[in-house]
Amino acid sequence: MYTRSKHPSRPPGCSFVLKETKDIWDKLFKEGPGADVYIITDDQSHLKAHSSVLSAASPVLHNIIQQSKAKDGMKHIKIPGVPYEANYAFVRFLYSSYYEEQKMKKNVLHLLVLSHCYSVPSLKRVCIHLLEQGWLTQENVIDVLQLARSCDASRLSFFCVRMVVKDFRTISSTEGWKVMKHANPALEQELVESLVEADSRKQEKLRKMEEKKVYLELYEAMEALLHICQEGCRTIGPCDKVLKGSRVTCNYPACKGLEALVRHFSNCKTRVPGGCVHCKRMWQLLELHSQMCSEPDSCKVPLCRHFKEKMQQQSKKDEAKWRLLVSKVVNAKNALGPFSARPSKFIMIN
Repeated sequence: MYTRSKHPSRPPGCSFVLKETKDIWDKLFKEGPGADVYIITDDQSHLKAHSSVLSAASPVLHNIIQQSKAKDGMKHIKIPGVPYEANYAFVRFLYSSYYEEQKMKKNVLHLLVLSHCYSVPSLKRVCIHLLEQGWLTQENVIDVLQLARSCDASRLSFFCVRMVVKDFRTISSTEGWKVMKHANPALEQELVESLVEADSRKQEKLRKMEEKKVYLELYEAMEALLHICQEGCRTIGPCDKVLKGSRVTCNYPACKGLEALVRHFSNCKTRVPGGCVHCKRMWQLLELHSQMCSEPDSCKVPLCRHFKEKMQQQSKKDEAKWRLLVSKVVNAKNALGPFSARPSKFIMIN
């Protein structure tokens, strides 16, 4: 059993209304002393209520009561379209903002509609919150979605669409989907399009992640190339450096693969760009290094200065292409944050 809270995410039972106050209003509803309104339900049952309470809680009910005529001191109004139990829970909430979880769960969709039709925002918030917090199921989500659209519950509608997209295969085989498909084909089309759009976003996200991974690997290759040419690594490096041997672990993740590539490049008989796949890749790495290097005159990477001079003869199209590549490689590294690895040894070219 609960009372209304300004913070729906609080645990059940939390409220800024004293229990004694809530009990007084609940007693007034149940016992009905001084009631001056009969609420007639679809099965011709009736609930006693107080016009002052109904009018204060709902401007719509206020207008209905004002327009109805009294008979034997009592006004008679109808709240049609929902079962007696939902009417009972609705009127009870108007008095004390009180509901029982079991009855609320059974009638939550009826109560959502009533809260919208009779302009009771506090009840509407409760219904939406409970549905969002776990009362949405594969079986009822399509019904809830359609009600959410009718009741201007945009956030709940978003929750429903997200759930449909996430579990489309199961939900599209439910009875609710089959009924909706015939009654509202436009909604079915919208949900299918949402699924396609979500899948496209997912594929695009995966593509960008893969692209970023490639650019990060290029950056690591640039660092490893600089490391090999300046400091030397396990089995390859400058002549004036003492190599550490193949058993030593290197901190540069790309170093092992690059070692093999450099060794192939130095011994390959073809070597010319385009003549050997491996050498072609090495030429590209050397040129990329040159595009990123800030000290070509003192740089120990082979052909760095040569490529820098060659850059002066590039067309604007090629220049723009390299700038874009350098930008993406550096951005992929920067996206890892300040604690990712070693500080950068490169600068962006202007």
